[in-house]
Amino acid sequence: MTSQPATAPGPRGAAVARGIGIGVMNGLWRPRVLGAWRVPAHGPVILAGNHSHYIDGPILIGTSPRPVHFLVKKQAFVGPLDPFLHAIGQIEIDRENADRTAIVHALGVLARGGVLGIFPEGTRGVGDFAELRAGLAYFAVRSGAPVVPVAVLGSARKGRVIGALPPLRARIDVVYGEPFEAGDGSGRRTRSALDAATVRIQERLTAHLAGARRATGR
Repeated sequence: MTSQPATAPGPRGAAVARGIGIGVMNGLWRPRVLGAWRVPAHGPVILAGNHSHYIDGPILIGTSPRPVHFLVKKQAFVGPLDPFLHAIGQIEIDRENADRTAIVHALGVLARGGVLGIFPEGTRGVGDFAELRAGLAYFAVRSGAPVVPVAVLGSARKGRVIGALPPLRARIDVVYGEPFEAGDGSGRRTRSALDAATVRIQERLTAHLAGARRATGR
């Protein structure tokens, strides 16, 4: 049985994770990062990435200009990975139930001006932002943090088994978009306001993904 820290993870562990991610990504593949300068240098930020392969999280951790705390499904916290993921500042979340501890930790990261990473599709798939869960809208509206869309292209390839790693030294493109506010400026957190924010987010993320594909030829 896992046990999460009592408070939101601090920045030190996420900084260690970033160092590991940089080493792994550049050692195994050839990441090409576009637009990382768009990530605000200070203050709370939410990175919202598409998700088509299980290496997408490490890729974003290793290419982000700032340390990132990702919301990671609780099923990943098994065996030695449990203490390791907690030590490097990642946040365990139960996707099937309302996980109050994970919510408090995520909001805590944003409250202290950190970077929260979310895959708003909720699980691996085509990675086209066709279906979004409401969690991203909640965190964005509740915290007021800007959302930065991120497209990871090349981690999963047509015709390959979803779990297969990209070929060694393959190019993987990571494209960061312009930050935007998910809320309507009213500060309301009603169901209708969150639903509207989710639609707004999906439109921006889908447009960014299309632009990233054009820019990279993917």
